[in-house]
Amino acid sequence: MVEVKQDPLPSWNEGANKSAILNFVKNSTDTASATFVPVEDRIAVFDNDGTLWSEHPMYFQLAFALDQIKKLAPQHPEWTDTEPFKSVLSGDMASVIKQGEGAIIKIVLATHGDVTADDFEARVKEWMTTARHPRFDRPYTDLIFQPMLEVLEYLRANDFKTFIVSGGGIGFMRPVTNQLYGIPAEQVMGSMMKVEYDKENKVINRYPELSFIDDKAGKPVGIYNFIGKKPIAAFGNSDGDLQMLEWTSTNSNSLMMYVHHTDEEREWAYDSLSHFGKLKEGLAVANESGWNVVDMKNDWKVVYPFELKKN
Repeated sequence: MVEVKQDPLPSWNEGANKSAILNFVKNSTDTASATFVPVEDRIAVFDNDGTLWSEHPMYFQLAFALDQIKKLAPQHPEWTDTEPFKSVLSGDMASVIKQGEGAIIKIVLATHGDVTADDFEARVKEWMTTARHPRFDRPYTDLIFQPMLEVLEYLRANDFKTFIVSGGGIGFMRPVTNQLYGIPAEQVMGSMMKVEYDKENKVINRYPELSFIDDKAGKPVGIYNFIGKKPIAAFGNSDGDLQMLEWTSTNSNSLMMYVHHTDEEREWAYDSLSHFGKLKEGLAVANESGWNVVDMKNDWKVVYPFELKKN
């Protein structure tokens, strides 16, 4: 009786991108291949926002921060007359967006600092349990990408170590990454707030000050400092991931893959003009360099795990 091997990527349509993943893993793990990679060097890195879960109509961490502004507002009466908090409290998100990246950073710093690490983690877990996405009316944790979950599982089944390398806050992601992706907290890198050990109270305190931004050129720096090895596979979706993919491409037998958001019906369609997850320079480099670009609309049979239950 002929053994039928199970498809490790059932949510991917047949095509160049699915084949690229399968061939990359086959070539990396075949001891007879000239491109064989020892287990200790099988490092794969993934951006989070827009690569492993959705990022529209805004980054999930920003949605969390906005909810925290409203929750913390009674303790900060000055916010009613101070931007960008005034616009947040009045529900004028268009005005917040127009104020630019600086306004978003102010919102994040105000809601992510002046708290112990344990208390902040508890806030994140509570929000992840109770908050609902405005479009799908589901928990934000439902909006992870089923095809990417399959890639993660397939890589780990072939002795790859999978890491998240995200511009998002490390303290926001770590409480949920193991549950969502099977990626433990110690394999998550992200932007970091200033923290200090409080000897008297024996806690870690978070302060409203950024100590490291894990975006653009910060991503390869973070990988070097925290992992200590250059990846052989990198997955991203925005210009913020470009340097991470570029650095990975200098490794032999490497896989670089961009997730291009092209499905306005099941998710969103956006790239060069987006406020969140802008993809312009990276897309040009990918096309010039022959990297793989996932067409979400055509490459993925389903987007989210909950779609499987409908079939």
